[in-house]
Amino acid sequence: MLGPQCCENPPVLNPLSGSGHVEKLGGLDAYLSGSPDSEKCVLLVSDIYGYEAPNLRALADKVAASGFYVVVPDYFYGDPYDPSHEERPVHVWMKDHGPDKGFEDTKPVLEAIKNKGITAIGAAGMCWGKVVVELSKHELIQAAVLNHPTYVTVDDIKGVKVPIAILGAEDDFLTPPALVKQFEEILASKPEVSSYVKIFLNVSHGWTTRYDIKDPEAVKAAEEAHKEMLDWFVTYVK
Repeated sequence: MLGPQCCENPPVLNPLSGSGHVEKLGGLDAYLSGSPDSEKCVLLVSDIYGYEAPNLRALADKVAASGFYVVVPDYFYGDPYDPSHEERPVHVWMKDHGPDKGFEDTKPVLEAIKNKGITAIGAAGMCWGKVVVELSKHELIQAAVLNHPTYVTVDDIKGVKVPIAILGAEDDFLTPPALVKQFEEILASKPEVSSYVKIFLNVSHGWTTRYDIKDPEAVKAAEEAHKEMLDWFVTYVK
């Protein structure tokens, strides 16, 4: 279940943010950035605040600048979590927007991506993005990155079949460092799966996308994680 950290530092959503554009892809609205002529794609799976978060779109544009076609789907059908709606707390909102449904919604998106001539796909998930673990278990992508994941279990990690990087936070109640270390041990016992695990110090759950752009230390910490993620995709999505 999602906890308070999953809801902290809500972004001010902006449908006009980013240098890309929005169009339908595989039945979902999606923010698209980068050249559609690229043969490499990165799918970014948002947290509960959805695909209009400016920091998330800025990350998409950053990844696109490295030669990837980037797709950020609207998994919530225009209904991201809104903390101002007190009558609909996050556990109620989740009944309509569970990761299992997100996984199923991703399948036609991946087909639409492949129909553009793209031959290699990586995916990164933020918090809600357990979708990415399921894609990894079913080998529907070539590489995965989990940024401060939620819902991910030891059994999930045992089932991963593609190169995976896990970026955890020192301060994370739902996926604490001790659990991330368990993930690392499991992956170390699977030499057939390339893996990288890192716990970032002095940061909290959500730091890669829900940071204050006016806080230099927060920006620096997020950018360090962005570089790790991008390096992983450059290495394994080809």
